[in-house]
Amino acid sequence: MTIAVVGGGIIGRSVALSLARQGAPVVIVDPMRDLSAASWGNAGHLATEQVAPLASLAMLRSVPRRLFALGGALDLPPAQASAWLPFAGRLLAASTPGRFAAGSAALGRLLGGAMPAWRRLVAAISAPDLLREEGHFVAWPDAPRAAAGRAAWHAADTGTVRIDDASAAEMAQLHALSPSVAAAIRFTGSGQVGDLNGLAAALEEALATAGVTIVRRQATLVRNGDRVEVPGVAADRIVVAAGIGSRTLMAAAGHPVPLIAERGYHIRGAADRWPADLPPVVFEDRSIIVTRYADAVQVAGFVELGRADAPPDPRKWQRLERHVAELALPIAGPFTRWMGARPTLPDYLPAIGRSTRAANLFYAFGHQHLGLTLAPVTGEMVADMIAGRTPTIDPAPFAIDRFRRIFA
Repeated sequence: MTIAVVGGGIIGRSVALSLARQGAPVVIVDPMRDLSAASWGNAGHLATEQVAPLASLAMLRSVPRRLFALGGALDLPPAQASAWLPFAGRLLAASTPGRFAAGSAALGRLLGGAMPAWRRLVAAISAPDLLREEGHFVAWPDAPRAAAGRAAWHAADTGTVRIDDASAAEMAQLHALSPSVAAAIRFTGSGQVGDLNGLAAALEEALATAGVTIVRRQATLVRNGDRVEVPGVAADRIVVAAGIGSRTLMAAAGHPVPLIAERGYHIRGAADRWPADLPPVVFEDRSIIVTRYADAVQVAGFVELGRADAPPDPRKWQRLERHVAELALPIAGPFTRWMGARPTLPDYLPAIGRSTRAANLFYAFGHQHLGLTLAPVTGEMVADMIAGRTPTIDPAPFAIDRFRRIFA
């Protein structure tokens, strides 16, 4: 049984490797030859603490103060209203207390399996040093904001992650990075990928060793009776794991999917003066996360809802550079700039499952901010489903037909 995985990002590669390791012939179909996709430009943070979906009444109430025009991280570009207005309506419908509670429970189960799955993945690709389990920090510039932030985090469901006040030594290290840090908390149980480029290379080598073929071309799906095919690729089973491109592919299979591009931005500078052993630091009042990789420090932020193909907004990069200057962070320019599209669904849960409209179609996409975090556990779930085994985590809450039932 040959399996075609459409999409070569972190989700697609994790699915392909899980399938290949159980003996299946696998081909990845993906046109990208570089590392420009969101899989390789994200914050590197394994966010096992983010159990509460962003589809919530609390998030909706916070929208006005989060807007980019008022200094926040959320941008709803007027020129792209045709993309985000329908999404906003579905997000509102997904944010009722009952649906939020169900989403939190489902996401909590996925995130509970995320770190063990990551340990298995880095062992399988012989790259254990890529996984760092030192947690992360959240920092604030003054006591009132720290008190409010602490209270909010202690009241939140953070799953398997523990929260403590930063120690005196940790505060000294953070204050040395930025004099504006007045208080911070330390998360234990979250993690980081130490080098995204190294992860991409290690996965590619492991896939080649496992006999996985990568076809560098754009894929389409066509129906053939009760099945779907990728023209030019012989496969018995097909997995759609194409990130933001999954919307068009799934539509061809008869599944309308309310997927939107949630675009993020980052800048990278030299890491000469940034401690190599420091976990990611979130400056919560500025809605940015700063991560040290092998040879660079990255500052990432923003939630820009719209079209994946819209031109980047240079104001986002300029604001990130201003944050670096105002925080006096020891990150040297010139900065490289990146923008990428997270694939996001209105209830902020991923789509993982088997199609009810095409007998040979499976899917794994829509992981929003948690694609890196959930890639290995998603790959294991899809491999189990294709093999006819019952996944250890129930995929039912992530079935794509939930949108037909709830948002039709």
